[in-house]
Amino acid sequence: MATNIRLEGEAGGLALPLRRDAVGWQDRPILLRLISIALFAAIWEIAGLIPVSFAFPTFSDTLVAFFGLLADGSLPSAYLSTLQPLVVGVVLSAFLGVGIGTICGLSRTGEWLIVPVFIVLQSAPVAAFIPLVTFVYGIGMTAKVLAVMILALPVIVLNTYKAVRNVNGSLLSMCRSFLGTRWQSISKIILPDASPVIFAGLRLGVAAGFVGVVLAELLITPTGIGDVITFHRSRADYAEMYATIASIIALSTLTLVFLQWVEVRVFRPEKRGR
Repeated sequence: MATNIRLEGEAGGLALPLRRDAVGWQDRPILLRLISIALFAAIWEIAGLIPVSFAFPTFSDTLVAFFGLLADGSLPSAYLSTLQPLVVGVVLSAFLGVGIGTICGLSRTGEWLIVPVFIVLQSAPVAAFIPLVTFVYGIGMTAKVLAVMILALPVIVLNTYKAVRNVNGSLLSMCRSFLGTRWQSISKIILPDASPVIFAGLRLGVAAGFVGVVLAELLITPTGIGDVITFHRSRADYAEMYATIASIIALSTLTLVFLQWVEVRVFRPEKRGR
């Protein structure tokens, strides 16, 4: 019996290091992401050397073109133009989306009247609306802001609506049992409990806003990043074109990673360390 216990203990002792080794890779997400980026860059370089297309540059050529665009100032000036409608559109979408979504979540009438409109907008081919926006509002700043809002607003509204609708019922019952008013239940129970999902919707709205501003600058008028992409495509400077496209993808990715970090630190402390 003692021998069996000792053998089981030794077996358990041998199992623990294996388990630590197995979890070790999961505890290094940054390393895994860097390996993923390196593999992607290597595949891109090989595909450009084959080449898969005469218009597909290597990763190294694209990287050199990116630093060239930074050095001559064309990329920073393009982003100054692009970020203006993006920031304005996302901020307006955040305020309107959270407000409309909260009303829809609190009112059955608002739910039946408003939510179907945003469901249709979310599933519709939004690029088809941009020529209509251009026809009504021209090719200025207003049209670009509206293009951003058309993509970002439905995501924020629907996420806020679902968050408010699915608030913990026991918390609302507790508030009523302590004779809390309607405003107190909204400000102290509903919005704090729904804030993690609302912020997740804002993060998705920012991602949709990046898509909207690029579509606006490609379809409405070639300014900012859209102008750089169109200009280098017309000159067959494919390395510069790909560098510009990769830069907007990298900027949106870094922005979403930062917002996710804020979400975990502020609204989802239970996910810290994962």
